[in-house]
Amino acid sequence: MFTGIVQAVGTIEALTALEGEMQGGVRLVIEAGALELSEVRIGDSICVQGACLTVVSISGARLSFDVSRETLDCTTGLAAPGRVNLETSLALGDKLGGHLVTGHVDGVGEVLAFEPAGESVLLRLRAPAGLAKYVARKGSVCVDGVSLTVNRTDGDVFEINLIPHTLAVTTLSRLAPGAKVNLEVDLIARYVERMLGK
Repeated sequence: MFTGIVQAVGTIEALTALEGEMQGGVRLVIEAGALELSEVRIGDSICVQGACLTVVSISGARLSFDVSRETLDCTTGLAAPGRVNLETSLALGDKLGGHLVTGHVDGVGEVLAFEPAGESVLLRLRAPAGLAKYVARKGSVCVDGVSLTVNRTDGDVFEINLIPHTLAVTTLSRLAPGAKVNLEVDLIARYVERMLGK
């Protein structure tokens, strides 16, 4: 479990094709940037660009993760070198600065607009089919591992205001119209729907 409060921006430095049972997947080597690694162990979960991945190797400031074909098929940003948002898992008793995030990406959204709005940036996104109903005005959504508040919704389109701090400490500053992002909708919304039998 995570909070969507990015702790560091790392870099995917290498990808190696996996064999055997994991054929079709890749091993990622990520330089962890400023992520605090003193308590990170093999087997721990790290949220990488919104996806919960398991640490399989640690070498200095480099973490390795095995990523299945299934994960690659339902996410974006994990199949090529580049910068990624990182967050270590939440411990009971930790401060919950964002919202409850599982790291299970629900779908890939598309950026429709990324434009100045005063001192901030307006981010307009289109949710994939079936996800929009879980996105509510003033509710929470996780975009590339970042906990954000929804300002407006209209069908499958929703808007978020990105403050300068968020842009400075995450990968979101690289977004532009047409870019793809990992989306995780609010956990509570999914359970409410299930309980209501809808």
